[in-house]
Order: sequence, then structure tokens, then C-alpha cells
Amino acid sequence: MAEITRDVLIIGAGAAGLTAANDLRRAGLSVAVLEARDRVGGRLWTDVIDGAMLEIGGQWVSPDQDALKDAIEELGLETYSRYREGDSVYVGPDGESHRFTGEMFPVSPATEAVIAEITAKLDAMVAEIDPDKPWAHAKAEEWDTVTWDAWLRAQTDDDEAVRNLAFATGSAMLTKPTHSFSLLQSLLMAASAGSYSNLVDADFILDQRVVGGLQQVPERLAERLGDDVLLNQPVRSLEWGADGVKATTDELSVSARYAILAHAPVLYDRISFVPPLPRRQHQMHQHLSMGFVIKVHAVYETPFWREQGLSATAFSPYELVHEAYDNTNHGDERGTIVGFVSDENADGVFELSAEERKQRILESLSHYYGDQAKNPVVYYESDWGSEEWTRGAYAASFDMGGLHRYGADLRTPVGPIHFACSDLAGAGYQHVDGAIRMGQLAASNIVAAIRAAGPAEDAA
Repeated sequence: MAEITRDVLIIGAGAAGLTAANDLRRAGLSVAVLEARDRVGGRLWTDVIDGAMLEIGGQWVSPDQDALKDAIEELGLETYSRYREGDSVYVGPDGESHRFTGEMFPVSPATEAVIAEITAKLDAMVAEIDPDKPWAHAKAEEWDTVTWDAWLRAQTDDDEAVRNLAFATGSAMLTKPTHSFSLLQSLLMAASAGSYSNLVDADFILDQRVVGGLQQVPERLAERLGDDVLLNQPVRSLEWGADGVKATTDELSVSARYAILAHAPVLYDRISFVPPLPRRQHQMHQHLSMGFVIKVHAVYETPFWREQGLSATAFSPYELVHEAYDNTNHGDERGTIVGFVSDENADGVFELSAEERKQRILESLSHYYGDQAKNPVVYYESDWGSEEWTRGAYAASFDMGGLHRYGADLRTPVGPIHFACSDLAGAGYQHVDGAIRMGQLAASNIVAAIRAAGPAEDAA
């Protein structure tokens, strides 16, 4: 078995791990990045399916994501705006599609007033939340022990208002049923984007894309590291102690002074830790789980909806596909729609055959765009729940009561082991921006620890 020695070992070649590795290299430290997959990028994956370039994983860049925007610029990549000209579509409880422009979708004046009132209340609550320390709020425990759904239904008996307010953080972001996570978890999701209003504003949160695909960010970061990125190397065991760490894969062992676990926390248990992690970590990790969403890609000969005066922005808490957008690639003559099927709806359609699932999903898209939506030339479902090294999407979140109980421990190092991924972020939580921020933070903490140790460790 080959043996490698480095200053820092990074497990996971996604945006967090590769950012940390590059930062550590710039600080003069040697690194090795071990990646279980046969590619870099983690939950970023741009691929060609049946001749169509598809963003199988994350893809959007929003105005507040400074860490990601800085990385895109520094790596020499270009962005372009999502197509959004024309009318949006909303399907209400009557099953009818309604075209509209502007931010407010067509509901009754009474429902609109309720949505506006509760949105203002949520914005005020979010303004009090530090996304890096939501558990520090005076009402953290209270807000973490009531479900998102129950809190909303305590504000109003207007079911349509509740469904539309709820799915912004439920189906759309955390991708879990709204009865399964807390008000505090929902407030963190909003705080990570600056406000609840930002989170529900598609023109803000889904602003731009990278020409050629967002996976180029980790790919270009990996290119700078060269042979220090090792693919197809799932870590089986990690020995750790005061003297450092030793990771073992099926083919090699890597000894280092520090380690960064730069992957989703739901995968920590794939590694045998020697000695075991502290009980606090064991308990915390059992209260974190991934959401579940199918990202649907439908490519058409032309973006036919534009001829109808539609932007392709569409949503409904009553539809199988709860939201959809124009996802046409830069410079592509064909048109692409991306849609999302989340949480319990995703469970349900996976009980069907692949063909019946496709028909159900395309039928739902047709409720927004008409019968032409039923005949794509390329159709693909991103199913991250079946990915061995991901297990869901978009990211991990706490169950009821878990955030205020364990949140402060998420990033706390265990001896020489540090942690970094989008699941642990405040600003940019669940997004590539957050992954980059966490990679930068872990690297800076290790550099600071080495400097604090003084010449003796520097000479080690």
C-alpha cells in the first residue's frame, strides 16, 4: 500500500475541500485531497446527456454570494443572466393556470394581504438571526421546537397563503415536508440569503449561471492542485490523535498533521474513526439528514414558451412540479426547462415505473406551458438520493429541536480534525457560496493553529 505524508489531508473534492486545499497551499502547506468519486465537484456536476449539456447539480449564482462570485472571477469564468422576460405562471387551488407579471402572484386580495403581513413578520424575525449563530437568539429554543407548518398555521387559517409561504423553505430549499423541520431551521435558511423576501424572489436567488457550467469552479481549483487530488479513494478509516491523523483507503494511506472533512455530514459514518469521535459528535450527526428533490431537465427543439410571451418562471404548491424555470444554456438554440419535485412527492413518483414517472412529471409541466411541454427531445432526472456519496439534496438540515441543541458544535474541530461543507455554512447555507466560505474558514483555522503552535510544530 502506497504511503503519503502531507501537512493537511482533505477528504472530499467539492468546492469546500478544493478551496481549502488551494488556500493551504498558498500558505505554504502541503496537501492531499482524497475523493471517493471518479470526478471532482461533489454536488456540482455538469454533464452531457443525449447531446445536451445539463447542470445535474447546483448551478445558480445570486447577488449576495460574494465568495462564489469572487471565485468565478478569479478563475476566469463568465456568467449570464437567467431568461426571465415575459409572464410567469401560477397554478392555484382550482387547478387553473394564471399568467402574471411582477412579484405577487394572482391570489385573492385577502390572501395577498395575509402573505404580505406574514412575509413582513418573517423578515423582521430573520433580521434578528445571525446565520452563523442562529442558536444564540433568545428565542432559539422556542422557535426550534415548533414546526414550520404549525407556526404558519398559527398565524392564519388561509390555507393558500400558508402553502405558498411554506414551500419557499420547505419543498424549494430544505426539500423536506414542512411538518418535519422547525421554524428556526426555516429562519436560518432565509437568513443565509439575507432575508425571507430574498429567498422567495426567484429573480434574486436564481439570478445568473456560469457559461459552460458551475462544475468548472471545482474543476479549475483541482487543476491547480494537480496530482495532489486523488480520485476513487473513499476513506475507510481515520486514525487521529495529538500527533495528527492517518487516513486509509483501499489503495493508500495518508499521514498528516490535520484533516478536513469536506463532505456532507451524513457521510461521516462511512469512515471508521480510531478512536471513535466524541459522544457529542455521534449524537449530533444522528439529528442531521438530507432533503430529497428530483431536478427535472426537459430540453426542447426551441424555447417555445418565449413565443407565447412566457418567461417559463412557474410555481404552485398544488402541482407535482412545484416550481420550474427557463434553464436554456448560453448560446443554445434549443430551449431547456428545469423543474423540481420534492420531499413526499418525490417519494411518490419513485414508486412508479420510469416511464409513468416521466409522464406524470411532463403532465405537470404542461399545466404551466401547454401540451408542447409533453414532448421534449431530451429528458433527464437528477436523482441525488441514489448517489452513494451524496444520499439526497440539496443539503443536510436538522430535525426538530436539533439546531439549537447541536448547531454550535457543527464546525467545532475534534482534535486535528476540522469540518467544512455547505451544510455547515451560515451565509450561503446549502449553496456553493457557503461551501467556499467554509473551505476558507477551515483553512484559515488550521493556518492559525500552526502559527500558534510556534517553531516546534513548524519544523515537524
